[in-house]
Amino acid sequence: MSIKDNIISIKDEISDEVKLVAVSKTRSIDEIKEAYNSNQKVFGENKVQEIVEKYQLLPDDIEWHMIGHLQKNKVKYISNFISLIHSLDRISLATEIDKCAKKSNRNINCLIQLKISSEETKFGLDINAFEDFYANIQKFDNINIVGLMGMASFTKDHQKINDEFSIIKELFDRVRLRNSNLKILSIGMSDDYRIAINKGSNMIRVGSKIFGKRNY
Repeated sequence: MSIKDNIISIKDEISDEVKLVAVSKTRSIDEIKEAYNSNQKVFGENKVQEIVEKYQLLPDDIEWHMIGHLQKNKVKYISNFISLIHSLDRISLATEIDKCAKKSNRNINCLIQLKISSEETKFGLDINAFEDFYANIQKFDNINIVGLMGMASFTKDHQKINDEFSIIKELFDRVRLRNSNLKILSIGMSDDYRIAINKGSNMIRVGSKIFGKRNY
């Protein structure tokens, strides 16, 4: 199917309450334009250089999300336009985001990324460190914590994925009881977004199911 058909197919099976982030990393400008012309306006990238280049070449009404591990020295390049950072997982990064946001005279929405998988390749804050981190993050005036993000293990074991999503969902529900600003639960990607939605996800990050498998 075409990119347009893939987007329509995914949106047909999810509710209006679930936001679809099209993961456009390594994808060409033409591919992103095809998705954009299919009424997809939210895109996620995992490399700063790539997101900056695409931001400069593509329509202004695109909502750009930084979904990859973010280095402190790269924050300044995206702070004036980024809509949402999914990967806040340490105070040193929060300090830099806050500083750059102040310089850009704006607040930056962020998700706290939690490590819910045992895979060493996955980034994120240890869930046992969440409460202290969340308390400390409140001191930053130019950061809005609007939700949580997590990545399940890369496995075909649906029960394992379900269990990992349950961990972050339970925390999300608990924190929302005392902070109504926490609105986004960003879990679920191309291979597991259906499981994530069943666990309460309201933001999914989908790449290959939209653009096709990458050959590199």
